[in-house]
Amino acid sequence: MKLIIAIVQDKDAGKLVMELSKRNFRTTKLASTGGFLGGGNTTLLIGVEESKISEVTDIIKETCHSRKKVTTPVIPIGVAGDSYIPLPTEVNIGGATMFVVDVEHFEKI
Repeated sequence: MKLIIAIVQDKDAGKLVMELSKRNFRTTKLASTGGFLGGGNTTLLIGVEESKISEVTDIIKETCHSRKKVTTPVIPIGVAGDSYIPLPTEVNIGGATMFVVDVEHFEKI
């Protein structure tokens, strides 16, 4: 048994849970917060047999997409505002980050 920990953007989470559910994969959904832009993320815990990892991975790849977002950097502390003018920057966000870990013991009560 394996545990897939998938961190996805909030915009993709609902559809991903629905797609996984349609294919009989049960998930536990946890709210989380991203680091870089502080955006909302969702962490999904998905328990699967080893033979099903590629199927779940394919569903995640089909559902979770990266997007471009324009953001303006914050002025660094200690830098005079007159000498530093932050310009809007386009960054990629979204997609998914996955971890697959071994499960030593699983019991449904």
